[in-house]
Amino acid sequence: MKLFTMALAGALLMPSMVPAKDPKSQAPLSPQEQLAKEVRHELLMLPYLTVFDDFSFKVEGNVVTLSGSVTKPTLSSSAANVVKQIEGVDQVNNNIEVLPLSSNDDRIRIAAFRKIYGDGVLGTRYGYQANPPIRIIVKNGNIRLTGVVSNEGDRNIAGIRAHEVRGAFSVENELRVVKD
Repeated sequence: MKLFTMALAGALLMPSMVPAKDPKSQAPLSPQEQLAKEVRHELLMLPYLTVFDDFSFKVEGNVVTLSGSVTKPTLSSSAANVVKQIEGVDQVNNNIEVLPLSSNDDRIRIAAFRKIYGDGVLGTRYGYQANPPIRIIVKNGNIRLTGVVSNEGDRNIAGIRAHEVRGAFSVENELRVVKD
């Protein structure tokens, strides 16, 4: 059985960073690949998805397992509901973590956003996309950066900017580098 795992903050959010293939030479998608594509699309279309939320999912047969972290409980339930509506999905396992409400975490989120997307290089390269690819997850004062960037330098700059946020206890830089 083939297993598909995709992280929304990964190559899913940056179609321009995924190597382009000639549509004429591309083989037709398998049913699982088609299902994964539809799940990805539905999750990206959720209206309240922000850079402070991070989804990933796994498709095994007709079962979709959702995971990640979100700031609003309604986003977790909305994600499960839209995926349940996709033709071919028999079961949805919702393992999405709802982050605790915290005014301190909210302050850290905004400060990290300003540091990262306010940076001249990062802001210009990633900030003007419909779904910015650098995700900022804050839980109990700890920052975790997820998503994708186009080079190691951008990954390092984002980590440095996150370390500049006052009041943050730690920074985990889980950004992945995806080549054009």
